[in-house]
Amino acid sequence: MISAASDISSPVGVIAGGGAMPFAVADSLSRRGIAPVLFALRGACDPARVGRFRHHWISVGQLGRATKLFRSEGCRDLIFIGTLLRPALSEIRLDWGTIRVLGRVWAAFRGGDDHLLSGIGRILERDGFRMVGIRDVAPEILMPEGNIARAAPDAAAEADIAKGREVLGALGPFDIGQAVVVIDGHVVAVEDIEGTDGLLARVARLREAGRIRARSGRGVLVKAPKSGQDLRFDLPTVGAKTIEGAARAGLAGIAVIAGNTIAADSQAMIELADRSGLFIQGLSA
Repeated sequence: MISAASDISSPVGVIAGGGAMPFAVADSLSRRGIAPVLFALRGACDPARVGRFRHHWISVGQLGRATKLFRSEGCRDLIFIGTLLRPALSEIRLDWGTIRVLGRVWAAFRGGDDHLLSGIGRILERDGFRMVGIRDVAPEILMPEGNIARAAPDAAAEADIAKGREVLGALGPFDIGQAVVVIDGHVVAVEDIEGTDGLLARVARLREAGRIRARSGRGVLVKAPKSGQDLRFDLPTVGAKTIEGAARAGLAGIAVIAGNTIAADSQAMIELADRSGLFIQGLSA
């Protein structure tokens, strides 16, 4: 994929899901002199925070309404960002613009999250829009390479990181998840529909139940994009909540792919990691 970073046109349409990231992206665009227009997804985007920006509300299934709004605002470049609970097709209220491409929408839903997002992205691109990614519009919020907290991984943690990368590489084609916990060479848990926070909570419960024998302070959370993933969509994300979860799970630290992982509020992450004695490592792609 060729980067569009040098060719971004203003305004940029931010299709905004839940969480803080849509607003971090909008702020980043504003600092660069590029006007953001937020297209807030009902039931996901924060109504209190979206008011700071020019915005419109759209619903999942309103491709027709959305494309008209994108054009009326002059948004050639679009980015998906933020969390979204995957709806069932039966829950979506379709407009005529969606019904027109229903076969392609159905095909997009028949797969994992990356398949869904890239499928919807292709539909929009066929309508003349261009999908861009975080690396194009807000590269400063991506994880840098190297250790960013005071602690550093020891030899055991480095071996766990290598094992975690191998596991994620093998699972990638199945579009299952983007994270795994490895402790002393043992794959303890793999991310599923509950997400990374649920994964870490599960590891904490396993420790409390005595199912994990390794002492606290060992093991690593490893996150990476799925192999073959379109890196414009659904990049792995870590933040302060990830560090809190890793600490409760008794891990030594987290390791993610530099340049391909969103680091939400990196300063808060570092402060929490330093207080907990955890490392945060950005891995070369």
